[in-house]
Amino acid sequence: MRDRQPDEGRGRRRGAVDEPHARLRGDGRPDSAGGGLDVIVDHLAPVYAQWPLDVVDAEGVHLHTRDGRRILDLYGGHAVAALGYSHPRWRQALAEQAHALPFQSNAVPLDVRRRAATRLARFAGLGLETVFFVNTGAEANENALKLALRITGRRKVVAVEGSFHGRTAAAGAVTWGAARKWYGFPQAPFDVEFLPRGDHDAIGRAVDDSTGCVIVEPVQGVAGAVDLGQPFLAALRSRCSETGAMLVLDEVQCGMGRTGFPFAANLHGIAPDMLTTAKALGGGFPCAALLLATHVAAHLRIDDLGTTFGGGPMACALIETVVDVIESEGLLANVRRLAREIRETCVVGPVVATQGAGFLLGLRTRRPAKDVQRELLERDVLAGTSADAHVVRILAPYVLDSTHVTQLRDALASLPP
Repeated sequence: MRDRQPDEGRGRRRGAVDEPHARLRGDGRPDSAGGGLDVIVDHLAPVYAQWPLDVVDAEGVHLHTRDGRRILDLYGGHAVAALGYSHPRWRQALAEQAHALPFQSNAVPLDVRRRAATRLARFAGLGLETVFFVNTGAEANENALKLALRITGRRKVVAVEGSFHGRTAAAGAVTWGAARKWYGFPQAPFDVEFLPRGDHDAIGRAVDDSTGCVIVEPVQGVAGAVDLGQPFLAALRSRCSETGAMLVLDEVQCGMGRTGFPFAANLHGIAPDMLTTAKALGGGFPCAALLLATHVAAHLRIDDLGTTFGGGPMACALIETVVDVIESEGLLANVRRLAREIRETCVVGPVVATQGAGFLLGLRTRRPAKDVQRELLERDVLAGTSADAHVVRILAPYVLDSTHVTQLRDALASLPP
């Protein structure tokens, strides 16, 4: 795997702190906090940096902590909480499906699964008429990559510098920086080449007759809300068509309404061969989907793909509900309007510019983003950071309103430049 990468990438989340419940001694046992005190041993794998928050519940766009804080959540659990928290229709759909049928495998046909697939395909409006439900974005990308290489009979995948596609074997192989930081596998399952962002000349060199597919986030998330733009994406589409490679749009983070359109593919007018989505898809319930064009789906046969939990009835009930709420409550228009408000009013304090699309929005800062993120949290506003040390990431719920934008603006204006 060719991996010519600078010192950037996901790594540990910037701006967060570790707070273990108990220190471990050299022998691996918890160190006593003092005479007679009970020690709480945390059995969770120590792989996440965490913010200093003790959240007990949430409602709307706010997190409530044990010590009484009410925090405006503009990060949405890594872009998951599209409808915010405790949306009444989301809770009702979850409760009703849990009561009726909490689980059944794909060996049993279910109306709720068919309805969810139909609703999602129609919501996308991209001519991707076949849906394969899975559990995570990485799993969706794994299946897309597998299909592309199997159908084309080729062994090369082209990705884009700054990309993040997941932490599994194939998805990690096309994630920028993974080989150096955390990949772990002795080799990639296929040949990989990374394109520089925005380099149109490199497209012709990299995407050739040996390329099975190009996988790309139309708006890169972890990289810092980087919109790759219509001309670059259109050039990728054209070159894939010329060479017989497949174009896979990874919309795990930027999809399901986050750009103010159903998908960034709609925003930029790009027709992919496959599209993956997750995160906001279930509004907080774990689920993901791979959408296939007709010419791709024509290759599918029984047992080509499979999953135990993907397409479960509870996930499908919530997918159907999330799409319905987005459409019936006019949330795409709300995202577009409020994203415009943020761009127009929040270039204050340490913020010098904005980037991205919709509610996958980057605030470019003079000072390190991790410091700005920490200072915002001290003012009860939760935002995220990114692989770009000078970008604060906004991944807000779609139910945000203008008062919340004002709160963000005022908090930024109170910070040192």
